Amino acid sequence: MSDLDLTERLKTYGLNKVLSYMDSDYENNIPKALDWIERFDKEGQYAGAYKMIRKVIADPDNNWNRYLKSIYTDLDADSRKMLLENFIINASLIGNEKRMKISEKEGCNVPWAILMDPTSACNLKCTGCWAAEYGDKLSMSFELLDRIIREGKELGIHMFIFSGGEPLSRKKDVIALCEKHNDCTFLAFTNGTMIDEAFVDEMKRVHNFIPAISVEGFEEATDSRRGKGTYQRVIRAMDLLKEKKLPFGISVCYTSKNVNETGSDEFMDAMIEKGAKFCWFFTYIPVGNGAPTDLMANDKQREFMYHQVRRFRNKKPIFIMDFWNDGEYVNGCIAAGRNYLHINANGDVEPCAFIHYSNVNIKDVPLLTALKSPLFMEYRKNQPFNKNQLRPCPLLDNQGKLAEMVHNSGAHSTDIASSEDVDCLVAKCKYAADKWEITAEELWTNSPAGKKCAACKQCNTQE
Repeated sequence: MSDLDLTERLKTYGLNKVLSYMDSDYENNIPKALDWIERFDKEGQYAGAYKMIRKVIADPDNNWNRYLKSIYTDLDADSRKMLLENFIINASLIGNEKRMKISEKEGCNVPWAILMDPTSACNLKCTGCWAAEYGDKLSMSFELLDRIIREGKELGIHMFIFSGGEPLSRKKDVIALCEKHNDCTFLAFTNGTMIDEAFVDEMKRVHNFIPAISVEGFEEATDSRRGKGTYQRVIRAMDLLKEKKLPFGISVCYTSKNVNETGSDEFMDAMIEKGAKFCWFFTYIPVGNGAPTDLMANDKQREFMYHQVRRFRNKKPIFIMDFWNDGEYVNGCIAAGRNYLHINANGDVEPCAFIHYSNVNIKDVPLLTALKSPLFMEYRKNQPFNKNQLRPCPLLDNQGKLAEMVHNSGAHSTDIASSEDVDCLVAKCKYAADKWEITAEELWTNSPAGKKCAACKQCNTQE
């Protein structure tokens, strides 16, 4: 065992002891636990988080205080313990230090999380979803998925996310991977319809699998896009998970048709009542030849979500992330290994789940080599794509930028149903990007982050 491995193990042991100490008396011990955890964060990577948590726990009426307490009252003790150990210690504190060192040494991005598709198969056929066109043509073997995880852990990655297709079409393999790699957190974007009593019992056995259940709003909105009866099956899954005190969240794609509903207090309150602990918001992008463009949210609808998400964070006990409107918190685009990457069911290594272009296939190269692919290096060279961090995306927010990087890198379309020319994809998004540029400029100029950016004399970020 190397000195580095020994140091990591000692740190992990110490931090686990701290979390156990916190678990015994959450309200009284969390300030002391924070002091200990902060000592392990030598680079001060999470300094802002520590400051925020201390402020939160000092105020019993604070919304985030209510949320933290719910983690201790609503979740099974073993699942909570493994979540905190794997998410806070392995994926964030210990893993982050390792990833930063490797990134500096190798001159490439090393992500916090890997999103990968075990299969292209899905039991639903949702409007506007590219996976609906793929069918059950593709899948990655258990051995390949296992190899990706093993190579990821060597780089300091302990967060793995399954998507698809419907990842729970591979229930047994998913659980087997969770069991084999119990030092990792596994999350899945799932339509929720395959979560039954037996699978919930398996989740409770391994403790490190967390579903993010896709929902489009209430029953009519969900069923109109996902098929009649889907909403009730989703609600049944949520009830099972809440009954067993298991962590889960929701994944919401807001479109021109459902934005008012998914952004409403009524919807968010209903999901919190059902037991959801987090919500990941996405906006619809017309990926794939023939994908409908009328589902794209317009600039005013996206602005509505910008304000609603920020209001919810101050009012509702749920963790919310909006992948397109939260660029200011992560310095723009997080794709191409900067924080995450995507590997499709064919093994193509893509910058993002919505960017279906690649230079390499994970079947042919090690993960570290894939992180140095020409398209990934184009991303690294250009990120962030705009000093206005409300315009993070090279496709939806910065006209022509994605096409430029794809052409420069020689990347090819990975769409197995019908190869999509990147210029055609960009053209579909141009009107929305042009309108959002105007709205985003006003929002950014008047935001605290935008004002701070404008005052910075040493900002080298691109226009």
